[in-house]
Amino acid sequence: MTMLKGANVPVPSPNVRVELGWRSGNGVPDVDASALLLDSGSGKVRSDADFVFYNQPEHASGAVRHEGKHATGEQTTDSLSVDLAAVEPAIERVVVVASADGGSFGQVPGLYVRIVDAAGGAEIARYDSRDATVETAFILGELYRRQGAWKFRAVGQGYGSGLAGLATDFGITVDEPQEPAAVVPPAPEAVVASSAPVTPPAQVTAPVRLTKVTLTKESPTVSLSKQGGTSGAMRVNLNWEVRKQFKGWGAKLGQAVALHADLDLDLCALYELTDGSKGVVQSLGNAFGSLHRPPYIHLDGDDRTGAVSTGENLTINLDHKDKLRRVVIFVTIYEGARSFADLHATVTLQPQHGAPVGFSLDECTVPSTVCSLVLLTNQGGDLLVQREARYLVPERGVSPQRTIDYAYGWGMNWTPGRK
Repeated sequence: MTMLKGANVPVPSPNVRVELGWRSGNGVPDVDASALLLDSGSGKVRSDADFVFYNQPEHASGAVRHEGKHATGEQTTDSLSVDLAAVEPAIERVVVVASADGGSFGQVPGLYVRIVDAAGGAEIARYDSRDATVETAFILGELYRRQGAWKFRAVGQGYGSGLAGLATDFGITVDEPQEPAAVVPPAPEAVVASSAPVTPPAQVTAPVRLTKVTLTKESPTVSLSKQGGTSGAMRVNLNWEVRKQFKGWGAKLGQAVALHADLDLDLCALYELTDGSKGVVQSLGNAFGSLHRPPYIHLDGDDRTGAVSTGENLTINLDHKDKLRRVVIFVTIYEGARSFADLHATVTLQPQHGAPVGFSLDECTVPSTVCSLVLLTNQGGDLLVQREARYLVPERGVSPQRTIDYAYGWGMNWTPGRK
């Protein structure tokens, strides 16, 4: 049901998906969904941990998770999953927030939020925002408790101060980029004897980082450590959409591809460790790797449909990044297409600690079945991320994996593999 601003409806489902949607296109800013978990006393967060967004994708309780973006044609969505039964008793409201990156909401057509039953897919509520102008952040709605039951209210409150200003209003400490201050050497301290007990310094929690990094042809590299990605797990996500459907080859090379419902793309990684050992992580041959032992890279699964929002994912254990010499992350077409033409794909590297790094693939104009996405190289203990976005055309009889090997000089022996 479509709601007016200020209206509320019951939410009978214990598990829901909060879907933020809009029409993407040239000149349309990117939009991000996030959630603030507010307590019943102050109406603010209890700590920065009650903020769920792209840099902090899961609440400690497991009740709210940021699931990420999915594009279908011109329509893009960014979703959150909410397990209402798992929301802690102290939390009274889950506020649903939209923020615009690189523009205002007056430039975002078709903005809406809807609540969907996670189990059956039925729409419970929907609110369409129609009056946005210069706002750069919005509270679109909120899930809230009322007499032991959950409801959803359409809010539609805009902010001109962006996600940072909105989050700060609700008690979040935001790490804003600042000009470096002049360094003043401290005065020498007097040393005196004392029998008084020493009080340990209070533990300081790092402020929330809202930074995102987009790699381009002009700026294709970034240091993970400079973005805070020094430890923990880093998820590498590949998501895609099919722009058109074709049968057979057309007049233009690489633009007519044989696509059908069971399009299957495979995310893979060639690795070289500092001890000289080399290998591949891929679904072929069930070479899924391992996160806690060499190669410290694990393929999470094999999305054989391309229809789910999670896409293909692999995880890299940054606690062992000093063991990695270089890694090439690439994607192959296993079946369902003869080229990457008319597939729109995005790549996101999400460190557990630090800013996400992402980019979109360029349009493919050659009959390519393998594309190198990212090159990771160890630079003095830090991993340097380099955008590749390089479409390769295998020679007749040469596998996509061997083609990547030749392009990057891995020098491995290859045998046929199956899923």
